[in-house]
Amino acid sequence: MSTILTITNLTKKYGLLTAVNNLSFTIKKGNVYGILGPNGSGKSTTLGIALNVVNKTSGDFKWFDGNVTTHDALKKVGAIIERPNFYPYMTAYKNLELVCKIKGIDTSKILEKLELVDLIDRKDSKFQTFSLGMKQRLAIASALLNDPEILILDEPTNGLDPQGIHKIRALIQLIASNGTTILLASHLLDEVEKVCTHVVVLRKGEKLYSGRVDEMISSHGFFELKTEDSQKLVSFLEAHPLISKTVKKDDMVTAFLKEPISASEFNKQLVNSGIFLSHLVMRKESLEEQFLKLTDNTSA
Repeated sequence: MSTILTITNLTKKYGLLTAVNNLSFTIKKGNVYGILGPNGSGKSTTLGIALNVVNKTSGDFKWFDGNVTTHDALKKVGAIIERPNFYPYMTAYKNLELVCKIKGIDTSKILEKLELVDLIDRKDSKFQTFSLGMKQRLAIASALLNDPEILILDEPTNGLDPQGIHKIRALIQLIASNGTTILLASHLLDEVEKVCTHVVVLRKGEKLYSGRVDEMISSHGFFELKTEDSQKLVSFLEAHPLISKTVKKDDMVTAFLKEPISASEFNKQLVNSGIFLSHLVMRKESLEEQFLKLTDNTSA
């Protein structure tokens, strides 16, 4: 699998503030990557450096295995890192026509991209009549006019209503299914979990995790348990070789697994020990729980 972008020991300082600190990760072709972190974690700064609009302090980045200059590489990149900025009194089609003229791109792709982002019926409508979600989709169409190898999006669903968020997420998945690599920055765990295959977790400019989303949430999960004799249950769990931690809250007991075991086998063991449950549910830890665990373990 070919490499699209490699970031190596990247650092960006603004005076005494370190926005990005010794950051390294790699973007491979054909995946959807999320840079996840709260506001101020260095997401936008990292994208800005890679797109040559922010100067790095130290470290390096290279596009497409370093075989082309950054200037030439960026011709194969589509990016939206600011609010959509089109002429309000011009139609969607005319705005994209102007983008083609500025970028030296053939206009033959305009209708195809408007169809892709579900705006073909509004091609002759003025930009000022568009909702925020429609404006964002038009911006994505604009970024796709040159058929880029990678599409970069900074907080693509920011400010949108639930319907607008759903449409943008579905669009990202559609674009990815057509073979375009996507890199998006987001502070929304739900967004990354639903859309991305890979994630880089940042906190205060430092990388906490980099890898597949499914591997980040590949813990063996936990059981939620209820019984009349909670103390007997807790004693059983604390002595069990497959249980890493037990938490009791009110009448609910949560048992975290360090190795896999099926719910039916676990229930059988409990029954054999004279413990009869009124409630047994097996759950997986969500990306949110993993993220909170990561940030909690490294908090100052």
